[in-house]
Amino acid sequence: MTTATLSVSEICLAAREASRGLATVDRAAKDAALEAIAVALINRTPEILAQNAIDMEAGHQAGLSTALLDRLELNPQRIAAMADGVREVIALKDPVGECIEEISRPNGLRIRKVTVALGVVAVVYEARPNVTIDAAALAVKSGNAIVLRGSSAAAHSNAILAAVASEAIASAGLPEAAISLVAGGGRDELKELATQDSIVDIIIPRGGESLKAALSAVATVPVIYAASGNCHIYVHSDADLSAAKAIILNAKTQRPGVCNAAETLLVHRDIAAEFLPQTLGALAEAGVELRVDSRARALAPDLANSTVEAIDEDWEREFLDLILAVAVVDSEQEAINHINRHGSGHSEAIITTDPEVGQRFQLGVDAACVYVNASTRFTDGFEFGMGAEIGISTQKLHARGPIGLSELCTYKYLVDGDGQVRP
Repeated sequence: MTTATLSVSEICLAAREASRGLATVDRAAKDAALEAIAVALINRTPEILAQNAIDMEAGHQAGLSTALLDRLELNPQRIAAMADGVREVIALKDPVGECIEEISRPNGLRIRKVTVALGVVAVVYEARPNVTIDAAALAVKSGNAIVLRGSSAAAHSNAILAAVASEAIASAGLPEAAISLVAGGGRDELKELATQDSIVDIIIPRGGESLKAALSAVATVPVIYAASGNCHIYVHSDADLSAAKAIILNAKTQRPGVCNAAETLLVHRDIAAEFLPQTLGALAEAGVELRVDSRARALAPDLANSTVEAIDEDWEREFLDLILAVAVVDSEQEAINHINRHGSGHSEAIITTDPEVGQRFQLGVDAACVYVNASTRFTDGFEFGMGAEIGISTQKLHARGPIGLSELCTYKYLVDGDGQVRP
């Protein structure tokens, strides 16, 4: 595996050379390399767990939150799930070489618009070691070389996972430098990676707003921001309240430290008195800290000891923890306006029994993923049938939503003639 024993520039140059070879590799060779990764993950599970235990111990010593430790932790089941994710990618069709459009011109030129790999993709991510494998698998399948840069909190986990992946593809005949890890070096190293504009084709940060800000200040490489998830659930006046309660509990408590967890609950005034006391009670029993507006607090007086008055900043925050902001709204449009003003463009949901209301919400909310009667937790490449994803893009160019195989491709025009010259 290519690691930071080389300079960042040298790692990126090696990745660029590897990408040239990958561009012409057929599906069978790429799938064989991915299968080698899946097998190696299972065979080397004890080795992976030992390195992850070092990171977990350091995380406990550093006082990481329970939610962040959950994101960091690996166990046999999660490693097996990573291997399953790699095999999901194998099962997907090869995104490279697809003819998007074919045109025959009056002068006899035959023009084909065909998908091709981006080339070299850099991914910068925080304490989520599974991203190492997800990103590597998607890169290989889409014919890209990948340069990985994880956080110091997961340094040992990322190092062993990247080694497993790069050694596995090398054993299957692909260039080992197609999967590279940059480790250590802090912000200076991040800046160096983000300014390899003649070598790296795109950089994808997967983390919080501080990472996004750090990159946006220095990057000369094009960036797809897989940014924060300030996700909302709005319960409309005609909602099935039992379903609404189950959805918000799932969206907030199933894995609170991930970007598709709900951070704000909005409830229509007509059903707030019935819905809020029971639902907020269930959330409090699940350990959720409730930051509520004055109207919500007045409707749940028995929970006064479990709630605090929300402040303006709470509507903007991605808590990544067992914390939920709660507000009562007067209308569907007020809910849409609140979400568009405070949301991060990630994942939003409405609970309603009226299909027209659901459609208006989906069209009115400006976000990558907009749900009707489902948890925001489904915004995930695996759940969307992509096998895995590198992150969730909250921007509109070049990708939006889960970044999977097709988002790691661009296209070029292949033009065939028989001697034409332009008059």
